[in-house]
Amino acid sequence: MQKQQGFTLIELMIVVAIIGILAAIAIPQYQNYTTRAKVTEGISLASSAKTGVSEFYQSQGTLPTSNDQAGLPAQGDITGNNVRQVAVGTGGIITTTYSGTPIDGETIIFTPTTGAGSITWACTGGTLDSEYRPANCR
Repeated sequence: MQKQQGFTLIELMIVVAIIGILAAIAIPQYQNYTTRAKVTEGISLASSAKTGVSEFYQSQGTLPTSNDQAGLPAQGDITGNNVRQVAVGTGGIITTTYSGTPIDGETIIFTPTTGAGSITWACTGGTLDSEYRPANCR
């Protein structure tokens, strides 16, 4: 009587198939995770622009129309590893433009709404796909 030595071909094929299925699920999820991390950088850079817009509104009573009015560096000077620029436009609207794959050239827009001496922000505008946005920006 011989002892069994090692695995059969069928058992090895089953293990390889299971690993393939797990990889097919995990790799796209990881790519989405890394893209969301890139988007977070742009949202962080936009938070300083929000502060500038809010301070201008509190002191002047109107919303700024440019980075200069908001007390920020020029739009091309606010950059990051995955952010091309952060720009303040008419009505205090802040546009963050991304760089790098897969979000190169995509934008997220922060729109201020004033009322009772305060500002609330909406970030549902722009071209960035909703699957990469934070939950409050979808």
